[in-house]
Amino acid sequence: MTTPVSAATKRGWLGRNLAPGAAIAAIAAAAAALALLLEPLASIAAEDAVVIPAPAVDAPLAAGHRSETIVLAGGCFWGVQKVFQHVRGVERAVSGYAGGSAGTADYDTVSTGRTGHAESVQVTFDPSVVSVGTLLRVYFSVAHNPTEVDKQGPDHGTQYRSEIFTTNDEQKRIAAAYIRQLDGAGVYGRPIATRIEALDRFYAAENYHQDYATLHPDSGYIAHFDLPKVRNLERLFPQQFRADPVLVAAAGSGTGR
Repeated sequence: MTTPVSAATKRGWLGRNLAPGAAIAAIAAAAAALALLLEPLASIAAEDAVVIPAPAVDAPLAAGHRSETIVLAGGCFWGVQKVFQHVRGVERAVSGYAGGSAGTADYDTVSTGRTGHAESVQVTFDPSVVSVGTLLRVYFSVAHNPTEVDKQGPDHGTQYRSEIFTTNDEQKRIAAAYIRQLDGAGVYGRPIATRIEALDRFYAAENYHQDYATLHPDSGYIAHFDLPKVRNLERLFPQQFRADPVLVAAAGSGTGR
């Protein structure tokens, strides 16, 4: 049985939040750790995409441009952000935290698994281009495994749970109906564990987490767990796929953290 990769180990391994002066010193330590970590990584399979039907209940495309948001949690936010940055109609996808309080909305504290927060992605989209139902189809099909409870891949803890934080009643109605539809069809062979909750507040994650998968495509974690999700998105949803991701850095000056 493979030991779960802790948040602290993953951060040290991949160089999360390294100050420039510490980067060179970290290379030697990272190289030594890499040999030990590659073997358990290889034994943990990346999540497979699941072909699922379109939602029977969905909102029609809006008549004109406007912006709407929904917050989606499904494991490490690096990969979830990366997937939705490649979806047509998504205007911005920001990694962050939802479900807890402002005082605990930082990576180190959230990583304890005792804050109520989930690593989440705030997806801002144009409903005249992409519907809530289509976003949820991508979420359930390629972004994560919705049957997992408090974990995804090598990441374990309540902060890695599957949850949809809705911003209006229509989103809640569509999400609940879709879960019933997929469970009723027995798509996964196990019940969907995804929770639905009205969003109280979303807290953007630290700047070093934004666009992480795009900026670090050669890291072992990203290459093994996250880039296959983008390839699955292109394969299963070619009409929704955009080759150039919409990045947080390109949309502004970052998150201010």
